[in-house]
Amino acid sequence: MFIERLAAFSVGGSGGNRAGVALLDALPPAAEMQAAAAWIGYSETAFAAPEEDSWRVRYFAPKAEVDFCGHATIALGAALAIRNGGRDFRLRLNHAAITVEGWEEAGAMAAALVSPPATSRPASPALVGDALRLFGLTAADLDARIPPAVTHAGATHLVLALRDRARLAALAYDFEAGHALALRETICTFNIVQAEGSRRFHARNPFPFGGVYEDAATGAAAAALGGYIRDLGWLHGGGIEVVQGEDMGHPSLLRVGIGPDPAEGLRVSGQVRWLAEPAVP
Repeated sequence: MFIERLAAFSVGGSGGNRAGVALLDALPPAAEMQAAAAWIGYSETAFAAPEEDSWRVRYFAPKAEVDFCGHATIALGAALAIRNGGRDFRLRLNHAAITVEGWEEAGAMAAALVSPPATSRPASPALVGDALRLFGLTAADLDARIPPAVTHAGATHLVLALRDRARLAALAYDFEAGHALALRETICTFNIVQAEGSRRFHARNPFPFGGVYEDAATGAAAAALGGYIRDLGWLHGGGIEVVQGEDMGHPSLLRVGIGPDPAEGLRVSGQVRWLAEPAVP
């Protein structure tokens, strides 16, 4: 199996979140895709095969399949644009149908996806308490303008908004405890954010559900965050930027377009760069 290595949401030719992309004639058994994703070791690998008028896509983290992965979709969009020509592609996921486009931008590749529609609901006090203990936080660390919430835009994320950027930078947690909490609550990532302004957020995304301590860029979480702040009536001006990966040494930039209609998905875009040599597990 031939797997391309890319980094999505890169900044100035560096950083971004690494993803594997396998363009196949037909999808192999799930166990084979899971083994390949574990072998390559990136937070997600996208496996795609052509259908009549779309691409069937499945995403695997090292330890589990996920229904939707934003950064691997961005990487896939760039790979499809390069390998197959054209710009716009329909994707059929496990539980949703979305679109992605890829194009050349100032000598580099860029891509944009439109996520599944976003939903949000208040997080239960029990979940919030367990998450605060997991990350060594207290209620006083939280930004009251953005209450804790369970958000979804193709995958489920717990949003915790912090008041202080330095507190976000110091974030750490016990991986096994995080994995148990994520499994119990079916949380894909913990989306821990800090609002620098009304349109710029810093984010960290622990991903123990998939066997990854932390994601450097999480497009699904960024889409869900955009939907949540829209639900709150946040003055986003039509979109936000999410800065992620800085505290990991992999700076990433995600742009989220936020339309007025909650029935429509959110547009998440960023740059893409290729990494080293393709892989064959």
